[in-house]
Amino acid sequence: MTTHAAQPGNAERTVFLLAHTGRPAAIRSAELVVQGLLRNGLGVRVLAVEAADLPLPPSVETVSDATPAAVDGCELLIVLGGDGTLLRGAEISRASGVPMLGVNLGRVGFLAEAERDDLDKVVDRVVTRAYQVEERMTLDVVVHSNGDVVHTDWALNEAAVQKVSPERMLEVVLEIDGRPVTGFGCDGIVCATPTGSTAYAFSAGGPVVWPEVEALLMVPISAHALFAKPLITSPDSVLAVEVQQYTPHGVLWCDGRRTVELPAGARVEVRRGAVPVRLARLHQASFTDRLVAKFALPVQGWRGAPH
Repeated sequence: MTTHAAQPGNAERTVFLLAHTGRPAAIRSAELVVQGLLRNGLGVRVLAVEAADLPLPPSVETVSDATPAAVDGCELLIVLGGDGTLLRGAEISRASGVPMLGVNLGRVGFLAEAERDDLDKVVDRVVTRAYQVEERMTLDVVVHSNGDVVHTDWALNEAAVQKVSPERMLEVVLEIDGRPVTGFGCDGIVCATPTGSTAYAFSAGGPVVWPEVEALLMVPISAHALFAKPLITSPDSVLAVEVQQYTPHGVLWCDGRRTVELPAGARVEVRRGAVPVRLARLHQASFTDRLVAKFALPVQGWRGAPH
C-alpha cells in the first residue's frame, strides 16, 4: 500500500471511496464527497487508478489494488456508481467486513442507499455516524464435474447457469434438498437471494422478495416446459442445477461479474453463503417505498387504511 502523508486529525477515522470515474457525474460526485469528509476531519482513501482522474489534495491516501487489505482501518466503504460499481464494492465489503454505503449514479440501483442529489446528506450522516448497518444474505456456489469440485464462488444477487450457444437450449434438471424437481430445456436458471430478486431474477419473471425475508429463489429463463415456475425455498435449502450430459456446455455467472464454463454433465450447487455483505443504511424507509420509487410505480388514488 502506498500512501500520501495524511493531514492532522485524519488518523482516527478513515473512509474508503470507490467510484466509476469513467463517468463525469461520478468524478464531480467524488470531489464533493472527498471535500466534505476532509472538511470535517475524516481521512479519505482511494484507488490510485481512480485518483489519477480526480483532482484530490495530497492528504488523500491512495492504494494500488482493490483488495480487502486496501480498506484496513476504514470504518466505511462509500461507492459511487451504477449497479456494476456497487457490486464491485460488495466484493471488497464482503471480503473485508467493512460496511458499504452506495450512492446511485446509474438507473435503478437497488443496492444504493442514496442518490446523487443526496451527497450533502451522505457526508453529514457519515461524519455524525448517523447510519445503521444491516447484513444481506449471500450465496455460496460450488461447481462439480465428474465428481470433483472444479470451481467455488459466491454471489450477493444471483448465480445464473446459462446457455452459451444461442441456437440451442440448455437441458437441465433441477434439484432441491437432494431431491429432483423437474427438468427441461431453457436459456438458463437464476438462483438468487432476496436482494437479487429485483435484479436478474426479476427480469426473468421472478417475484420481488422483501430483503428481510430469508429465502432462496430459483427462476427459470425462457423454459420450454409446462411446469417452469419460480420457486422459493427455505434459506437452509440446497439448490442444484445439473447440466445434462447430452446438452451443449453452459456457463455460470455470479453477479454478472465472475464467470466459469460449465462442461456437459456439470452440477452447480447453491446454498446460503457463510459470509454476508454488510450495507450501511441512512434511514429506515420501508422497502415498499423504495420499490415504488425505483420502478416509478403508479400509486395514485391510494387512500390508505381507515382510521
